[in-house]
Amino acid sequence: MAEAHQAVAFQFTVTPEGFDLRLSREALKHIYLSGIAAWKKRLTRLKNTFLTGVYPATPSSWLVVVMTTVGSLYCQVDLSMGLISHIRQCLPSSRYLSFQNRTLLSATLFSTGVWISGILIFRQTLKLLLSYQGWMFEPHGKMSRGTKVWAAVMKVMTGHKPMLYSFQSALPKLPVPSVQATIHRQYLESVRPLLDDAQFSKMEVLAQDFQNYTAPRLQKYLVLKSWWATNYVSDWWEEYIYLRGRGPLMVNSNYYAMAARAGNSVHAILLYRRRLDREEISPVKLLGLVPMCSSQMERMFNTTRIPGKETDILQHLVDSKHVAVYHRGRFYKLWLYYSGRLLGPRDLELQFQRILDDPSVPQPGEEKLAALTAGDRVPWAEARARFFGSGKNKVSLEAIERAAFFVVLDEEEHCFHRDQEDSLDCYAKSLLHGRCYDRWFDKSFTLIVYKNGKLGANAEHAWADAPIIGHLWEFMLATDTFQLGYSEGGHCCGEPNLGLAPPQRLQWDISEECRMAIDGSYGVAQVLADDVDFHCFLFTDFGKGRIKRCRTSPDAFIQIALQLAHFHDKGRFCLTYEASMTRLFREGRTETVRSCTSESTAFVRSMADPAQSRCERLRLFKLAAEKHQLMYRLAMTGAGIDRHLFCLYLVSRYLGVESPFLAQVLSEPWRLSTSQTPQQQIRMFDLEKFSDYVSAGGGFGPVADDGYGVSYMIGGENLITFHISSKFSSPETDSRRFGRHLRQALLDIAGLFDAPPNKVPN
Repeated sequence: MAEAHQAVAFQFTVTPEGFDLRLSREALKHIYLSGIAAWKKRLTRLKNTFLTGVYPATPSSWLVVVMTTVGSLYCQVDLSMGLISHIRQCLPSSRYLSFQNRTLLSATLFSTGVWISGILIFRQTLKLLLSYQGWMFEPHGKMSRGTKVWAAVMKVMTGHKPMLYSFQSALPKLPVPSVQATIHRQYLESVRPLLDDAQFSKMEVLAQDFQNYTAPRLQKYLVLKSWWATNYVSDWWEEYIYLRGRGPLMVNSNYYAMAARAGNSVHAILLYRRRLDREEISPVKLLGLVPMCSSQMERMFNTTRIPGKETDILQHLVDSKHVAVYHRGRFYKLWLYYSGRLLGPRDLELQFQRILDDPSVPQPGEEKLAALTAGDRVPWAEARARFFGSGKNKVSLEAIERAAFFVVLDEEEHCFHRDQEDSLDCYAKSLLHGRCYDRWFDKSFTLIVYKNGKLGANAEHAWADAPIIGHLWEFMLATDTFQLGYSEGGHCCGEPNLGLAPPQRLQWDISEECRMAIDGSYGVAQVLADDVDFHCFLFTDFGKGRIKRCRTSPDAFIQIALQLAHFHDKGRFCLTYEASMTRLFREGRTETVRSCTSESTAFVRSMADPAQSRCERLRLFKLAAEKHQLMYRLAMTGAGIDRHLFCLYLVSRYLGVESPFLAQVLSEPWRLSTSQTPQQQIRMFDLEKFSDYVSAGGGFGPVADDGYGVSYMIGGENLITFHISSKFSSPETDSRRFGRHLRQALLDIAGLFDAPPNKVPN
């Protein structure tokens, strides 16, 4: 076959006269073009590093400064006030440098110094501006004069076509909160509605003892780390919360995302990767002014979690030229480039079709191989070291682990049916765990394409948080729909290159002992997957439009509704986790908002008390919403408590210091874990006009065995999507029952605003 000959760079035979060497011109051409492409990438990366380092200046601005300085000298105007003459005197004498050339060189050195000084002054000024957080605490719609000036200056300083990482060095460091603020202002206040008087008094004693005797020493080490490290939380958070977890990633750590388009999706994702490599993606900004940290995007592609006995590691490659594909129990390596150019959508369609048409059967042990990534980490680490350290197993495993990402061509069909209540439930479970052996849970993300063209993703959590995948997901949906498109016959646009070599089938030699290890991991994963209860629904009675007309934050509205639903579901309150981002700081990830507050519980109790008036309920609701907004803003601005307590605990373990208070705090279960999936981080299309193209968001498994995991996405003016998870094994939880309570809670709260009371609280 022609493609087989093209895949061989040279052939030789041994003759009595010596070697008969025959070079393949076509193969050498591909090698040459690949080398050129690799060097182009290196040069682009070097150029981007330089441009990011000198932002907002540019090489042309340096040239302008030099020409201005030199021109002023010719006009006999010394802008340097004698510094150029001083520099000229310090230059070594040389017969190759005339007086005029020495003057020109001195002027160039002076101009370069002025140019660099301007860059440093800009960076420090921007860092000071980004350290201002008063804008976040001002009432909605009301802005002080100082904040207006700040916003105007920020708009000028951040509006000059920044690259993805242009603001990284200007972002402030995450501050270390004071121990007193963490313990008294927030922690004790957050647990007060959950404890009776005796329990709270005991906790107060533990907290005071910790603050007086143990915390000062721990805090000193933490402050020292904050001076030295870029972020005092992120590296420990990644290692101890994610990489050191020895349980299954499936359900417990990984999360999923939904969508309703396939076809061009892989090509669109690769276009995103190319823009990411070239740093052509604009930094995400709050209010269009304040840039957020982009460091998590660096490991989106070419990244795999490698198992270890005590801790895993994240393996990230600079580049990868292939994806790994799974279909009907078989693994393939699909090259993404041909003659140094990225494969087009029609070429990728051809390659995927070749995989679908392949009649071969799985090799012994191949079909359920990926179950090793779904089970406990220690058995996978041991199996990897023992059975995949050499030979064809090592080569094939490296093809998967070094892939840009993982693709599953799933034989099932999933989509949303309005007349089928559990259609999204099945869709969610499939994305979260599949059959427990048809997802490679160690990859940064797995793209899942179903038989009916619908798709979704399963993402590993250690390398980044959900908004990062969300950014990619929205780009992919918009690019597929509005840029790439399809032909009248339903194919990707363009003509396929029939000369492409087919995808490479990966080869395995899996022993009986290795198959036993696979079966063991599969058994663990299957028990976990069967225990997950999922319920997803679209709430269409209203969305953020109606909530905003109530003069309430949509997030606060939903969080208070979750408290009301949980109280109706279980008859009590619980410690509640809401994820908030800290990406206003360099290498920031998340912080916890403790949504169950004294104010929210007071409102919930008022809803259960028929004697309470509507006016009183509205007053209590407003107090609860304002308190939630305050807690959220504190978390975003580095004044949260849970990451601080987590780091204090780690320092105590390093020092061998026992703290009953920290032990109690870190053992408290989150029986209601919630997260909002951000929507339209990149505003590429109108949600209302193209509602059929909007993602349904994503979800995750429950954190506590007897608790709920709730993810929600506010998808426009009239839509909120909810993903609720729990475990069948818990007699206290039922995801569908909680969903019914949540629907009713949303309607009950909105009903308070339908007919205004006699006196609306200010």
